[in-house]
Amino acid sequence: MTRNVRENISRLIPDPGQSAVLPKDGETNILITSALPYCNNVPHLGNIIGSVLSADVFSRYNRARNRRTLYICGTDEYGTASETAALKEGVTPRELCDKYHAVHKETYEWFDIGFDLFGRTSTPYHTEICQSVYLNLGKNDYLEKQVKDQTYCDGCVKFLADRYVEGICPHCGFPDARGDQCDGCSRTLDAIDLIEPRCLLDRSHKVVTRSSSHMYFKLDAIQPRLEEWIKESYKEGKWSPNATINTEGEIVDARVKTGLRPTPVTRDLTWGVPIPPLGREDDKEMDGKVLYVWFDAVNGYASITANYTPEWRQWWHNPENVKLYQFMGKDNVYFHTIYFPGMLLADGGHWTMLHHVSTTEYLNYEGGKFSKSKNRGVFGPQAKETGIPASVWRYYLLATRPETQDAMFSWADCIAANNNVLLKNFGNFVNRALKFVSSQYNGIIPESSDEPGPLSPNDPLDSEFINEVNALLKEYVDALESVKIRLGLQIAMLVSNRGNGYLQAAGLNKMFLAENPQRCAQVVSRAVNLIYVLSALIYPYMPSTSEAILEQLNAPARVIPEVLSTDILGGHHIGKPDHLFKPIDEKMEAVWKGKFEGSGGVSQEAPAPKRKPKKATADNARVNGVKENGPKSEEALALEARILEHGQYVRSLKEKKEAKEVIDAAVVELKKLKTELAALEKA
Repeated sequence: MTRNVRENISRLIPDPGQSAVLPKDGETNILITSALPYCNNVPHLGNIIGSVLSADVFSRYNRARNRRTLYICGTDEYGTASETAALKEGVTPRELCDKYHAVHKETYEWFDIGFDLFGRTSTPYHTEICQSVYLNLGKNDYLEKQVKDQTYCDGCVKFLADRYVEGICPHCGFPDARGDQCDGCSRTLDAIDLIEPRCLLDRSHKVVTRSSSHMYFKLDAIQPRLEEWIKESYKEGKWSPNATINTEGEIVDARVKTGLRPTPVTRDLTWGVPIPPLGREDDKEMDGKVLYVWFDAVNGYASITANYTPEWRQWWHNPENVKLYQFMGKDNVYFHTIYFPGMLLADGGHWTMLHHVSTTEYLNYEGGKFSKSKNRGVFGPQAKETGIPASVWRYYLLATRPETQDAMFSWADCIAANNNVLLKNFGNFVNRALKFVSSQYNGIIPESSDEPGPLSPNDPLDSEFINEVNALLKEYVDALESVKIRLGLQIAMLVSNRGNGYLQAAGLNKMFLAENPQRCAQVVSRAVNLIYVLSALIYPYMPSTSEAILEQLNAPARVIPEVLSTDILGGHHIGKPDHLFKPIDEKMEAVWKGKFEGSGGVSQEAPAPKRKPKKATADNARVNGVKENGPKSEEALALEARILEHGQYVRSLKEKKEAKEVIDAAVVELKKLKTELAALEKA
């Protein structure tokens, strides 16, 4: 098919994982990590939105700006959690990690998560890099030996890590408290404080207390430099709100405020990175020990990059040319904003340090929490089993992203997002315009009076439309540059809303074509080029949908533009139009609720979010003067979708605590849209 597309607008940076990419001096180079998932479980929807999906959006956004971008993640495989899980499953730690690495990889691939490499921490490169950092800390006098009491099993003839010990909680009397935490009262414990301690390997063995030597990282010694770095990085990188530093730039982490203390970096385990000798008299005391899981986990980002390219230092030892963005749930903030940066500062190397940290709160499930033990919630491959496409899952999770407070997964809201936003708004605009080109122009873009390139903001017929789209494009770019993931998606939907409104106002139909063919050709051209813009805006969020649009347009992947332009020119042959989304039967809500409710029924463990969307009912429809029955016009559907998205936009402004006049103006616009819809429905 003939293509006629303007040059110099193509996306040049390949999709994630297509080819090795290295940073280039003098350009914007983006290094992205998402928190490494533990390799002893199956990820649920909250895990996915908490880091890997959010980071994927930002990675794809930067590629769509033609920036050299690297996105790294992988399974965190060493430590007590993996050893104990392997013990329970009756396999070796390596066999367990092989199994769950494959589960995670398969799950993320189905969700279209585009890592450049999804690696693992149980590799030779990982051991080499971790040991190098440990040795540098020793050389720079940031390691000290401490002797502490620890649980010891006479039967196993070895020290026991905290998760290898169970016993009676000294606080609440719960009989099966773990050595690190009590599931009865949720208090953090020290294994030596358990009453009647038992060895997890063999409960008949006698567990006693003995002294054991361990190496400690002197975080207290690096604290002054670390605090200075935190304040500078927070300001320069515009960190998202988190538990380390508040919006006024004041460090609020309790551990920092009361003074950091030396923290252990060694463990009495076998599954981990072996402790290298420091050339000191006490080296013998470290024989048989391994590095603490968090010490080795955060170094996994560099080691996975080393497995991606031998030139890994161009990314990780290049702070002048590389900006590091790290994505995680709120429970990982301390380790990425205090522990890891402190380690790199103490190492003394020329490390690429954190530029921006993006954190999320928790995503809960239908009034409670996700629970693997109770089979409650959607885990890993189960999302595929629902038949809901990955693009729809991605849209709903990102639209619900818990950025400033915990959010709640709801089947009703998920179905509504597909049927009311994606199908009736986004999909309707794309399908309506392209079907018209196919049926009325034989699939060939008509010649319009528009010159190739940006459309004039002073256009005699469409100045309002062009300026509104350009304003939305600026807002979209500003949002993503600030890593405001959810806001960027809301703006993309507003762009498609504007496209629906444009077609409706123009009255695109056969009569319009017959009566004013030149103006009709212009409207079609501008609508198709707005669809081309949308293919780029939606690429970070729904890459498969973006690919489907490009196939229907018969156009190459393009960069995210700053203004609306005529880029697909007259004489261009489009592909075959098709529906991007399919309706989901609302009856499936009850089916899926029942399937994923688990054994415990509805839990009250998690509080409901403060702003839970209300489901439309017949009663509130009558109150607002909306007809209950009968098909709705395309104009009404477009208005409904626009109201939904603008409502989300207003909520985001309130959450960000924007200026009162900005919020008031948005609220006025929302009321105006609702008034228009009510008048339309009454007509």
